Amino acid sequence: MTAATRHPGARVLVRAAPGVLAAALLLWSFLLGVGAPRLAPAMLVAAFALFAVQGRALARAGAFRSDTFTAVAVMLVCALLLVFVGIPVARTLGLMFFAEDGSPALAPLVQTLTQTRLWSLGCIVGSSSCGVFWNTLLLAAMTGASTTALGLALALLGERGGFRTRNPLWLRALALVPIITPPFVIGLGLILLFGRAGLVNQFLEWGFGVVPGRWLYGLHGVWLAQTFAFTPIAYLIVRAVVQGIAPSMEEAAQTLGSDRTRTFRTVTLPLLLPGVGNAFLVGFIESIADFGNPIVLGGGYAVFSTEIFFSIVGAQFDPGRAGALAALLLAMALAAFFAQRALLGSRRFITVSGKGDAGAPIPLSRRLRLATRSVAIPWLAFTAVVYAFAIYGGFAEIWGRDFSPTMRHYVRAFGVEFGSGASGLLFSGAAWQSLFTTLKLALIAAPITAAIGLLTSWLLARSSFRGQAAFEFGNLLTFAIPGTVLGVSYILAFNVPPLELTGTALIIVLSFIFRSLPVGVRAGVASFKQLDPSLDEASAVLGASTLTTLRRVTLPLLRPAIVTSLAYSFVRAVTTVSAVIFLVTAHNELATTFIIGRVQNGDYGVALAYCTVLIVLLLGAVLLIQRVVGDVEIGRRDTNGHHAGVRAPRPAPIARARPASSGVRR
Repeated sequence: MTAATRHPGARVLVRAAPGVLAAALLLWSFLLGVGAPRLAPAMLVAAFALFAVQGRALARAGAFRSDTFTAVAVMLVCALLLVFVGIPVARTLGLMFFAEDGSPALAPLVQTLTQTRLWSLGCIVGSSSCGVFWNTLLLAAMTGASTTALGLALALLGERGGFRTRNPLWLRALALVPIITPPFVIGLGLILLFGRAGLVNQFLEWGFGVVPGRWLYGLHGVWLAQTFAFTPIAYLIVRAVVQGIAPSMEEAAQTLGSDRTRTFRTVTLPLLLPGVGNAFLVGFIESIADFGNPIVLGGGYAVFSTEIFFSIVGAQFDPGRAGALAALLLAMALAAFFAQRALLGSRRFITVSGKGDAGAPIPLSRRLRLATRSVAIPWLAFTAVVYAFAIYGGFAEIWGRDFSPTMRHYVRAFGVEFGSGASGLLFSGAAWQSLFTTLKLALIAAPITAAIGLLTSWLLARSSFRGQAAFEFGNLLTFAIPGTVLGVSYILAFNVPPLELTGTALIIVLSFIFRSLPVGVRAGVASFKQLDPSLDEASAVLGASTLTTLRRVTLPLLRPAIVTSLAYSFVRAVTTVSAVIFLVTAHNELATTFIIGRVQNGDYGVALAYCTVLIVLLLGAVLLIQRVVGDVEIGRRDTNGHHAGVRAPRPAPIARARPASSGVRR
């Protein structure tokens, strides 16, 4: 008997050696860059297959509780994160240790990290502004708090607001419309309303003699725009958790004499903490990584994302400074991640168990209903006003001079001609090619993003293995990196052998997937924490494998999380700007880059017309995803006492437990 056979830990190390060696060689090839052999796509697939085989070997050696599916899933997700997140980000962060001439040096790093521009507290003592670090932190905290509060109010209003139908269509449409538009549309609508020449300032000057100010350009304007942009994410995350709360717990509290307000405060609100915590974390990280809103409305208010952008593409071109600032940005995201984990990570909020729950969701009390409506309905009305002005810009002849309605801009962008003979239908509009390319790539990326996100959230919520905290933060890494930095990182990592992807559609799809992945992960984790692990255990006792349990038991209870991941990943792929601005080519032009080009040429009519088409198209896509996937299938009644929910699927056949083998062969 060898030493590796006697010691289980040694046996695991022996079986893990080939995979570790393959990962080291793959990492060395990418970091080496120039001079490394070209890695064809077939070889990359073979490398991932090797990781899968390695996971099976580790499971047979006793790792991951001998669960083959868990081991293979962890190995594959780790390989994906290593190749498409870790290595590109490492290439960018490594720039901080080099001088402008490419020689290794620490002096530029020390000089960047000790700049007064980063750490100044001048705004407290009466100066014009604080440092970039404090500006970014304050903006992120304000955005996280406002988006979480609005998302909670919208979710409660839709699910338990006393409407005739639960989650009415008009509420969902207005709540989700900011997420289905490019970010600069929100900034443009706010400028048309509150800019120096906006309608509100013109009215105040005409009626009350108030001189128009520039308050919109700075902290207040960026915060307002980010609240518009990221509230739908918080709404989708919190809504999934509200739907998962078991009404029987609230009914038990009322049976014991508690009124609706006290029941909400002592029972419902604590059960919402996973969704609230994850919504705040996503809003916080989205804010520090946002680029579009600060560049449009920031004015003199400097944040990390704009500083990194100007360090890369500005006249100074200082990649080392960009890498140092990106490291600070990652440190801020890491601190937020571990703070959220310390507050909620060890607490359980199980509300869906193996027992049936036919309770009716408790409607909000009159006081709470009035509070949610006083917050949510004015916000929805404000959203409608902002987008009404942005949409009307596509119908105005010349915005600012001639507001007469016209369809000329739509004809130029989406004109269609009927050719003679075999030519048939001709898409003669200038925007058709970019729209078709965008939809094709988004349709490819969205289901892959949802699948990887839900699989990762299952691994985080239902599995336990060493390095799980680092594994979870690796999924949030792309959120903490601004889109411009991610695009530059992909160029640095995939512009040379061993894997050359620059200029192809594949690199755009990869940026879509790993840029949107954390939202699906956080939504899935929040929903998984509400499911009793005994459901998985009961399925395993009946003889079902891990994969069967995930497919037949868990996924039907995660429909809101699936909707969140699918809808967000598809919409984000269509509307993203910063992550792909350096990756698009003339052959693979996207909708957002086409719109930016029109804005730069002063063709606002076509740009706003294109934005209107995207709003209608993506709103229909989100509603279709919600319709096809459906809501969580739990046997409950609605607030009127009737049975609610979609038609339950056909029950899966119960697997028969196999009798233990007697060890005697017949």
